[in-house]
Amino acid sequence: MKTIQIIIPVHNESANIPLLAERLHQVAKQVDNDYRLNYLWINDGSTDDSLAQIKKLAKQDSAHGYLDFSRNFGKESATSAGLHQATADAVIMIDADLQHPPELVPQLIQEWKQGAEVVIGVRQNNHGANLLDKLLSSLYYRIINLIGETNITPHATDFRLLDQKVIQAFNQLPEKDRLTRGLIDWLGFKRAYLEFDAPARENGRKQYSRLKLVKLALSSFIAHSLLPLKVTGYLGLLITLITGTFGLYVYLAKYVWQTAWGLSITGAASLALLIIFLVGLILSCLGLIALYIAQIRIEALNRPMYVIREKK
Repeated sequence: MKTIQIIIPVHNESANIPLLAERLHQVAKQVDNDYRLNYLWINDGSTDDSLAQIKKLAKQDSAHGYLDFSRNFGKESATSAGLHQATADAVIMIDADLQHPPELVPQLIQEWKQGAEVVIGVRQNNHGANLLDKLLSSLYYRIINLIGETNITPHATDFRLLDQKVIQAFNQLPEKDRLTRGLIDWLGFKRAYLEFDAPARENGRKQYSRLKLVKLALSSFIAHSLLPLKVTGYLGLLITLITGTFGLYVYLAKYVWQTAWGLSITGAASLALLIIFLVGLILSCLGLIALYIAQIRIEALNRPMYVIREKK
């Protein structure tokens, strides 16, 4: 009998945990008898009674286990912790907010049985997102696929099944500041896609604010592409060529051709504007370089991605 472990990161999802557990219990009845499901809940520093709800499930049913973090380390760390602990033949990652329909688990397993090593849930509609969120999401995927070294499927989610060989390869990746789905896409392997509509949240509010999503997007740009860093060098070279040519023309206009136009562009206002523009450009480039240096610092410190306070 093959085992399939369902990994569920949790942060302040107390009201949704019993609902998700019941729906997963119903789904388990639909799965072929050759497969046994078990569940690993990762409590990512919840401040409500999520841990109590998880412990209640673990006490009632031995198929439920859990990891309890010492504080909130973020969803990416929680997902990675689940994959680090996984020993099953396959793992399914699912969010606790019920926006990943548990009823699709048998279809994920069916794709796996047919040879797929990674089965990716692709969100077609998100009934809980407003127009701005949808536009920003589309913009993100356009940019990351334009500049990135890894092709990321637009609107692909963390709702996916991974074969054990994929998990073993993933657990060798050393990055601390990571986008889990991006790393899985980088690994490759045989893929299948499953489209779904994400329902609106039943309880609570979304855990990722717009600011957190922007930070995650910037982190993924840096982690998956060197193009922004290269652009700063190309931009500096371009400006040097333009200003050098322009400076030579000004010199010739003033001292050789002695034109009135040559004299007019040497005013303090023109010089000040040029200096302000260049200083702003230099600071922008330094800020971008600083992001890459910060990424290097995080990796060089080599701190653990998470700290487990308790597990079962």
